[in-house]
Amino acid sequence: MKTLLLALRSLRNRRTTALLTISAIAISVALLLGVEKMRTAAREGFANTVSGVDLIVGARSGQLNLLLYSVFRVGDATANVSWQSYQKIARHPDVDWTIPISLGDSHRGFRVMGTTGQYFEHYRFAGERKMVFAAGRPFDDLYDAVIGADVARQLGYAVGSKIVIAHGLGNVSFAQHDDKPFTVVGVLERTGTPIDRTVHVGLEAITAIHIDWQSGMQAMPGGRVSADEARARDLTPESITAFMVGMRSKVMTFTMQRAINEYRQEPLLAIIPGVALTQLWNLVGIADTALMIVAAFVVLAGLLGMLTAILTSLNERRREMAILRSVGARPRHVFTLLVAEAGMLASTGVAAGVAICYGLIFAARPLLERRFGIFLDPGGLTGYDFAILGTIIVSALLMGVLPAWRAYRNTLSDGLTIRV
Repeated sequence: MKTLLLALRSLRNRRTTALLTISAIAISVALLLGVEKMRTAAREGFANTVSGVDLIVGARSGQLNLLLYSVFRVGDATANVSWQSYQKIARHPDVDWTIPISLGDSHRGFRVMGTTGQYFEHYRFAGERKMVFAAGRPFDDLYDAVIGADVARQLGYAVGSKIVIAHGLGNVSFAQHDDKPFTVVGVLERTGTPIDRTVHVGLEAITAIHIDWQSGMQAMPGGRVSADEARARDLTPESITAFMVGMRSKVMTFTMQRAINEYRQEPLLAIIPGVALTQLWNLVGIADTALMIVAAFVVLAGLLGMLTAILTSLNERRREMAILRSVGARPRHVFTLLVAEAGMLASTGVAAGVAICYGLIFAARPLLERRFGIFLDPGGLTGYDFAILGTIIVSALLMGVLPAWRAYRNTLSDGLTIRV
């Protein structure tokens, strides 16, 4: 206890150097802990891009390919799912609800997705979060559209804006469905998911805009179907790109998955989103590991700064050490004193770093949710966090051994000798 009080008084006498050292450690710890919190939020957000969906069904291809185009709007389906097969599975007694998805068109670089009202009712993200409208309502009319937050912000759209869907997925398309324009009736709040970059229309609307198209080309002027004429036609789609399934009982998920994968009428693939998302994260999650390594090196730099400060002050404190020895302090007392100083500097820096990190999280949380769709849950320090912080303090104590050993070896006569 006396050694700790002596170490505290010694640091107080060198308060400027001590505060600078503590500040360097605190900033590096705040960065490391902040990166870890962001990594956790990004991983959970990635895993919760789609929630509450038990199965995603599409044409037989690869598990990741189906996940990418149905959830992340990346890539294309190898084939479509027939409407008859979709209806047969949707009417299964174990199936609670389904969300059909039709992809293939775009609007100024943003994907257009045809679906039904079930999408807004059952789709979940980030756990159990539902889509919320920042303005407007879900689509109701044939030519209504609901846009994501990024679409609205980047293109300057609002409720009432007129948009024209392009045939295909290019940023610039010469094949426009300009004879059947859509009206924006709803703008969704930011979700931090691909929803933000999607234009949503009714499933029948996708059929309507392609009703007079054959082999990727619109019919000649005499054979075209106007927007009003399309309303009177049967707009039941012949096929869809994929569909999501919610089961009445989670127990039946694997049974249904196997039945769909063995479906004889056409080759289908059913995947469990959580499993596929985990596999995808294992492929793309290396970037956050690299960021964590960089943050760890920043902490190491802070600890090395502490070591440098203690070593630099040793020569100035040689007389202090000699006086301590002269009044009865043993070499082990001097050794313990310097190790205790290193521990105090590191512990104070760690505590300050945790306070800075949580202060920044609480301050930036609303902005991150509103602008970037990142949902940070401050929570408390996890066991992993305590392990990281404990490792930092132990590392500081080990680093303090070097200057302590040098002071331990100094003799009383060496400490009282005036060198010129």
